[in-house]
Amino acid sequence: NESVEDGAGRLAAGLLVNLAASICIVFLNKWLYVRLGFPNLSLTLVHFAITWLGLYLCQALGAFSPKSLQPAQVLPLALSFCGFVVFTNLSLQSNTIGTYQLAKAMTTPVIVVIQSLAYGKTFPLRIKLTLVPITLGVFLNSYYDVKFSVLGMAFATLGVLVTSLYQVWVGAKQHELQVNSMQLLYYQAPMSSAMLLFIIPFFEPVFGEGGIFGPWTLSAVIMVLLSGIIAFMVNLSIYWIIGNTSPVTYNMFGHFKFCITLLGGCLLFKDPLSVNQGLGILCTLLGILAYTHFKLSEQESSKSKLVQRP
Repeated sequence: NESVEDGAGRLAAGLLVNLAASICIVFLNKWLYVRLGFPNLSLTLVHFAITWLGLYLCQALGAFSPKSLQPAQVLPLALSFCGFVVFTNLSLQSNTIGTYQLAKAMTTPVIVVIQSLAYGKTFPLRIKLTLVPITLGVFLNSYYDVKFSVLGMAFATLGVLVTSLYQVWVGAKQHELQVNSMQLLYYQAPMSSAMLLFIIPFFEPVFGEGGIFGPWTLSAVIMVLLSGIIAFMVNLSIYWIIGNTSPVTYNMFGHFKFCITLLGGCLLFKDPLSVNQGLGILCTLLGILAYTHFKLSEQESSKSKLVQRP
């Protein structure tokens, strides 16, 4: 039982790193967009470049050995990643935070559908039922804030579909190509950076005021680099968590982060919380707790089966 406890400890550490880094990055990016007006996709490119540099360092230090992969094998991942980043950022720009989060929470049900249809994976009924309070909670929470715009909804919907695909692929590719999270990201980061380089000029200024190579102050540059380092931690831990658990588990964890971020927004930015929002948060948290409980008992039973088998 040593390895089980060790694994659980490592998983808890991975989840904690992801939790801390993700929450920091939401507030940091919000600050960069709102206070400094730093261009959205350009920031993503910085994040990617730093992620790749970080991995290069990890590899040089012997944290992992790169595995040679065909570019074609990583292409769908890199493409879906770019789509996921571009659409979620456009969604964040053209929607209120509530709508943006509402759309993001729909990823879990969509993943369950994709995995059921495309990969023939079966989910027990009780797991499917926990998606109800989660979805309901997120709807409640965003309802009072939902200012519908057709364009915003289009971006949000595309974002959800691409994000779900991306997360399913991250898990599938790690198994299919027999690579770990670092090896996969090591190939995907430079590929996605190159794609973003082509996309950015269509959406954002590059030079001059408000462009990535514009006249930024030193403090702004430091903030951007800091957010890049945190993004590296987020990216790495996402891969690690999905590789070691499942896309659905990672997503559940995402809703939990969302609830914490909202509370943080309340405390830090003095965002008002309505009663409905409070109920929504509670509802989502209950769903997550139920899901976690079922998942853990499922793991326990499969372990005991393993033990009983002669």
